[in-house]
Amino acid sequence: MSQTAQNRGTPSTRDLFGLAWPLGLKAIMLHGIIVVDAYLVAPLGEAALAAMGLAGALAGLLLGILFSFSNATQIRIAQAFGAAGPVALKTSFFCGLLINLAATALGLVVVIFFGDQIIDYFAHTPEIADQAIGYLHVFLWLVVFEAVGQCLSSHFNGCGNTKLSFYSYLIAMPINIGLSIVLIYGLYGFPELGVVGAAYGSAAAAAARVAFLGWRFWRSEGDIIAAKGWSKDTFRHALKRHWLFSLPIAATFISMSIGTQVSMLVYATMTVNEFAAMTLIMPWVQTAGVFGMAWAQAVGIAVAQLLGKDLDEASLDEFLSRAWRASFVASVFVALAYLVIILMSDRLYDDLQQQTRAYLMTFLPVLLLLPFPKGSNAICGQTLRAAGDTVRVMNIFLLGQWVFKVPLTILFVIYLDLHIAWVFALVLIEELVKFPPFHLRLFTGNWKRAQVFDD
Repeated sequence: MSQTAQNRGTPSTRDLFGLAWPLGLKAIMLHGIIVVDAYLVAPLGEAALAAMGLAGALAGLLLGILFSFSNATQIRIAQAFGAAGPVALKTSFFCGLLINLAATALGLVVVIFFGDQIIDYFAHTPEIADQAIGYLHVFLWLVVFEAVGQCLSSHFNGCGNTKLSFYSYLIAMPINIGLSIVLIYGLYGFPELGVVGAAYGSAAAAAARVAFLGWRFWRSEGDIIAAKGWSKDTFRHALKRHWLFSLPIAATFISMSIGTQVSMLVYATMTVNEFAAMTLIMPWVQTAGVFGMAWAQAVGIAVAQLLGKDLDEASLDEFLSRAWRASFVASVFVALAYLVIILMSDRLYDDLQQQTRAYLMTFLPVLLLLPFPKGSNAICGQTLRAAGDTVRVMNIFLLGQWVFKVPLTILFVIYLDLHIAWVFALVLIEELVKFPPFHLRLFTGNWKRAQVFDD
């Protein structure tokens, strides 16, 4: 730890990097669950892939809501960890676990009663519908396991042990791949289950991950489990506070998911080459930006811990300034990653038409600028959430998406028929719209005086 950080009791840049890199790699592995399944079933043909995509859309929404609640729990646990109280840690963990289980139960009810009808409506053939329904019904077990697993991950992440959650995915991924291959194709005497076999592999991997994290939690957190009492005197009051903290974070995710789907439907009205270019670049925008977001998430964990310790304002300012400078460096690397992706597009997609490649090249100016406001906004958002200002963060996201990005996407594509470069530029415009309210809110300094655990 640097001398300055040591004197002020704040994490060094190296400490933050130690928090961030497991979060980034874990996020990539997390996104890879359905990607791996799709890759393994690809030899079964387009119908199998269509079934995977259809079921994956519903399953991904359930997991996303679960992860948003878990992110809120992670912040609350980080605040409790900073306050150095086993009672607060126990309260945050069990509140988060109960909310996860309740959200999962509600999601399961909706999928069980309406999921089959939704799939039947959107599936092109009965065969695709049958495969998608079979995959989804088994995949629901993964959602149940992740309700517990994500809460356990949130606990370890909030306590600063982000590597443990990453290690759990290192255990889960080989199980997922190995068992899925065996069950998809019926190897070694096992039944040939096709698409459904991939779901069994994913569910078994999630169960193994939960078992590992649960074992480590039982071994290392005995004092937390044994702590007497609850924060806010009663569990009911603590649960209400946790819920009010979590709800805006979950609402932000749901709003972003709906906005993304609306935008994709609008993109689908463009020419085939334009839509292909947008479809190809959007996953790269998310994947290459993972590490910038992981850095911001690590900053949020550290800020929550420091606020729990009731650190003085000067130390908080010094810490956030260092984190911000490092975020700028991370943005440079993300921009370089985008540059490589665009320049290598000929090799990555050698069967693309020339017009599609030309559209991809027009995205480059936006991609080189995007990481900087996006990274800075992410630092602001995570810091404000760590201070409990979740409603303001939600409102800023809603402003950027529903007042600007979605309406302008409809205007640019359907009414003005602008060049695709202007349409793609909206991802940057959205960040620029959010930039002033995020930074003005942070610069007021109220976050430094937040009483995150006055229990």
